[in-house]
Amino acid sequence: MPLIPEEPQIHESAQGPRATPATGRAASTPRPVPGPRSAATPRPGRPVPGPRPAPPAQRQRPTSGRPQTAPPENRSAPQLQVIPASADGALDAADEAVDLLLDSGRAPGDILVLTTGGQHPWATHELSFGEAAYWAQLEAGDDVFFAAATADRVKPRPVVVVAINGPADDATARALVKARESAGVLLIVCGDPQRVNAALGAGV
Repeated sequence: MPLIPEEPQIHESAQGPRATPATGRAASTPRPVPGPRSAATPRPGRPVPGPRPAPPAQRQRPTSGRPQTAPPENRSAPQLQVIPASADGALDAADEAVDLLLDSGRAPGDILVLTTGGQHPWATHELSFGEAAYWAQLEAGDDVFFAAATADRVKPRPVVVVAINGPADDATARALVKARESAGVLLIVCGDPQRVNAALGAGV
């Protein structure tokens, strides 16, 4: 009985050389494991910083030329929000609007506050140090700036808040139209809603 299992083992050994080419074929599988993969490791590092991000950036440049026509359209027609307030409470309403804007994440340098009547207390305080220092803060553009709505040196900002703390006359109507032109994306007016809509409607 032990001789019988030995004989098939001998026959299997005879088939051994035939299996050797199969093992040779199997040897092809480990070849890519040590070689190309180790060589591939530096390859992904090279295209990541250089060539891959470069072509999309070049594609964005021509497209960016098209939306450049959009900002002037948005500046001419910013979103309008009217906060009902009396002339005496317009400054407080404007201050509250600024606080809400800052709390929502709006950068201080994006906000311009204009008054149609007397100056905002902040503007009065800063003007006491001289107009040069006062207007230098507007040029810096890193903080909320308060100015009179009739000031000629006021520059546009994304958000303009107007406090109608003076009489609702023609000068105020012109100031509102000017404020709308200075607002990039949002115009907030604190005053009588009917007078605000009438003034801005007449200015269209």
